[in-house]
Order: sequence, then C-alpha cells, then structure tokens
Amino acid sequence: MTLSTSADAQRAATVDKKNITRLIVATSVGNALEWYDISVYAYFAVYLSKAFFPANDPTTSLLLTFGTFGLSFMIRPIGGVLLGAYADRHGRKASLMASIVLMTFGTLALAVMPTYQSIGIVAPIAVILARLVQGFSAGGEFGSSTAFLVEHMPERRGFVASWQFASQGVSGLLGAGFGALLTTVMSPEDLQSWGWRLPFLVGVLIGPVGIYIRNHVDDATPPPATKQESPVVELFTRQKLATILAIGALAVSTAVNYLIVYMPTYVVQKLHMAPSVGFVASLVAQTAVAILAPIAGLVSDRIGRTTHMIIFALLLLVSIFPAFLLLTGNPTPIIVLLGVLWLGMLKSLYYGPLAALMSELFPPATRATGLGLSYNIGVTVFGGMGPAIMTWMGLFAPIGDLAPGYYLTAVCILSLCTLFTIRRMRLA
Repeated sequence: MTLSTSADAQRAATVDKKNITRLIVATSVGNALEWYDISVYAYFAVYLSKAFFPANDPTTSLLLTFGTFGLSFMIRPIGGVLLGAYADRHGRKASLMASIVLMTFGTLALAVMPTYQSIGIVAPIAVILARLVQGFSAGGEFGSSTAFLVEHMPERRGFVASWQFASQGVSGLLGAGFGALLTTVMSPEDLQSWGWRLPFLVGVLIGPVGIYIRNHVDDATPPPATKQESPVVELFTRQKLATILAIGALAVSTAVNYLIVYMPTYVVQKLHMAPSVGFVASLVAQTAVAILAPIAGLVSDRIGRTTHMIIFALLLLVSIFPAFLLLTGNPTPIIVLLGVLWLGMLKSLYYGPLAALMSELFPPATRATGLGLSYNIGVTVFGGMGPAIMTWMGLFAPIGDLAPGYYLTAVCILSLCTLFTIRRMRLA
C-alpha cells in the first residue's frame, strides 16, 4: 500500500488550465450521468413503484422498488473490478468510454420501458435488467475517472478529484430540480402516467455529449508496455487493508448522500408532507455539494486529508440525532429544509477530499481497480441498500421515524474509526 508516489509525478502530463478544465468536464460528465440516474430513480420511487411494482400495500410496493434500487448496486463491485482492471491494463480512457456508453443505454431503457399494466411481469424484470446494466457501467466509472484526474494533476489531488463529488451534487441538483418542478406544475395523475419519464429522457441526452468529450482527451498514464501481474490478483493478495480502509472512509458520506436522495420519500411516507417539500430540501442540499466539495478538496491539499475529514465527521456525528429529533418532533417545511441543508453541508465538506484520499491508498498500477472495488462495495453496502434498510427499520415501533438517525450514527462512527486508523498509520 502506498501514498502518493514519485511514479505519479513522473507519469503525469504537464497541462495548462484550459486542458485541466476539459479533463474535469470529460471525467465528471460520466459521473454526473451515473448519479443523475441514481437520484432520479430514488426521487421518483413513489411513482416508479406504482408503474412497475404494484402491490396492495404501498409500503410493500416501495420496498420492492428500493430493493431493485439496491439490487443494481450488487453488480457494481463486479463492474468496478472488471472495468477498473481494464483501465489499469489498457488505459483510463478506454474504460471511461465503455462505462458511459453502457450507462446511456441503460438510462434509455428505463425512459421508454412499458409499465406493469402494459406488459405484466416482464416490466419489473426488464427494469431490473436495465438497472443491472447501469450498475455494472457505474461500477467502473469512479475508479477510472478518479485515477484519470489525479494522474493528470498529482500536486493538487484534493481539488481536482473533488469534482467527482461536485458533479454528483450538480446531477442531484438537476434530479431534485425536476422533482420540485414536475410535482408543482403537473397533476398527480399526469406525473404518474408519463411525467416521471421526462427526467430519464433528459439523462439520455447527456450520454452522447459525454462520449464526444471523452473521445477527445488522452491518458496521463499510458497502458503498460509489457504484460504485468493482474491488478485484481495484486489487490486481493497485497492490498486488502487499503481496500477495507477506503470502504470505511467512504461509508458515512455515501450514507448521507442516499439519505438526501431518500428524503422526498421520507417526507411523504413518514412525515406526511407534500413531496415538493422533500424535493426542495434535496435541491438545496445538492447545491451545497456542488459548491462546497471543491472548496473542501482545495483546503485538504493544504492541511491534509484526514485532519480535514475528521473535523467534519465529528460534526456529523453530533448533528445527526438532533437533526432527526427536530424533523420528527416539529415537521414543518422550513425545519425539513434547514435540517437537510445542514447535513448536506457537512457531508459536502467531508466529501471533498475523499476521492483524493482513496486514490492515495493505492499505487498507480492498481489504482483504478482498487478505487472501483472499494467505492462500489461502499456505496452498495452503506448507500444503495440504505433507503431499503431505513424503510425496513422504520417498520419497528421503537425506531419508527428515527430510523435514518440510528443508521447514520452507526455508519458515522465506522468512518471516524477508519480515518483515525489511516492517520495513525500515516497513510494520508
């Protein structure tokens, strides 16, 4: 396991600011498409559940929808390993092109999918298959694109890699914006009938733009000239601890991220408020991610990753339960907005340096594979299954509406322990 190495500096290309901007856009657009689709699926879960997973009990229908949401994450580690190893052996650009093409086709399939009422049981099966394609492609996105960015600008890893998460904020902002807009201007009947398809169709349009941009950038780290040991073998034999630490550091940020995505469902199902309240709260929180993540990455380049991240993880830990006690005890629109905004701000400031910290745990030869595997296990276990776990926990009377608070507190403690371990071992 290694931190930043001289190999990064030797392999990194010298690029001007204009090219760095193009590189950030080229990598971030795929990450943005991935998270846009994820956020739209979760934001419109109530409508998707009725279209594809009808059941007599609305909670059962919603659990099936979020179960499919989580199931698509189960294949992500496989995509992370296979596409990450492909990137380590054949270059970052080749893997990035493959992932965005697959993601675009998966989003198109969801946008035009007939409902259960039209084609019966084929509809939910087809949705699951489309989500699996998206999950596989998204699995290879983060590792390859993060490695691509940090190897072009190793001296400013925190700032340049933070755009991975800033782009997620932008895509979440677009998804929440569509939710707020459509739930305001469309009738519930039209939204259920066809309106939920509109955000997916917009996502399809992002794909060709990303493909074009990515086709016009070059790798900073060229593919190895000679055959080397498989990155997967290297990862599982010599870098298991690095993988575990990367997963632990990611846990709380992805859990909070999926809470924000889950909020429109939470305010309807648990707080009995209009869905637009949850969409506006998510919109504001995602705006914070887009703005604050690059600032946090820049600061971490100066004071260190773990110092910065430990501060905001501690603030998250002491904020989670008070925020949810306030939400459940006085569920007004302004309280929901302020509570979600506060958690979103803390998550953003924690999030910013995360991609750089994770990349520094792996050497260049296995970086894309290691990032892909650790990231996708983390988002699968602590993020993708989060909405389903919180919905299930909420069924138990002693927990009830405070389920997200219990869940996030436990995950936050895990991430704090991981950061202290990384710091003690002087890995970042």
